Amino acid sequence: MLSEEQRAEAVASLLESHRTKVQGERPSQMFPGIEIEDSYAISSAVAARKVKDGARIVGHKVGLTSRAMQASSKIDEPDYGYLFDDLVLQDGAVVPFESFCVPRVEPELTFILKEPLKGPGIGLVDVMRATEWVVPSIEIIDARVTEPRKIYDTVADNGAAAGIVLGGRPVRPEDVDLRWVGAVFYRNAGIEETGLAAGVLGHPAMAIAWLANKLGPLGTTLEPGHMVLSGSFTRPVWAEKGDTLHADFGPLGSVAVQFS
Repeated sequence: MLSEEQRAEAVASLLESHRTKVQGERPSQMFPGIEIEDSYAISSAVAARKVKDGARIVGHKVGLTSRAMQASSKIDEPDYGYLFDDLVLQDGAVVPFESFCVPRVEPELTFILKEPLKGPGIGLVDVMRATEWVVPSIEIIDARVTEPRKIYDTVADNGAAAGIVLGGRPVRPEDVDLRWVGAVFYRNAGIEETGLAAGVLGHPAMAIAWLANKLGPLGTTLEPGHMVLSGSFTRPVWAEKGDTLHADFGPLGSVAVQFS
């Protein structure tokens, strides 16, 4: 475990990368003895600083829930991060490329809760019962630390959360078989990735169950009104300045974001 001084040093480095949009040193490189508890403590401290500076937590993101994402990151377990109000964008948003270090994008489903969820013991049916809407989305991820990242680095870096674009046709969770929700993901006019939501732990609701069970023993409840990104079911797509990224969810509509 790291000392409080070491954790504070990692927090300061990450906050500086948020400010400058320049990647900083990996926590695992700074402190080879880092443990996963340290990483979550660092992430929570960065979140607390953001809240102190005026941001509002509006939910969580779950990452690394599919084989495609775990393979691309060389990481073999999910992680989570915080969603802040200033990360939430609407369909068609135009975002400055310079607002990120190395932006990438992923198609995902966002669960909007109407009832609280707190583990342990949360399962798929509990999540379905507690969910009001499922919304097609694009997540923008950004690495504020250099490669090659380990799970300790990704967790400390808030799961790489950098933006969430909501759009398409929101649906009630019981109105569609969420396992078979698919997306065709375009960069400009070219198809980059395709995938099915079943790639997320067999059913995207299981990502929300994993999060509730992970946070429950820590005293955290997933709150009504909060949104939870369930994780990508394709590999991430790199975004360059001027690119438009477009996720076509078929019957559930589409979502797009442009990097100016």
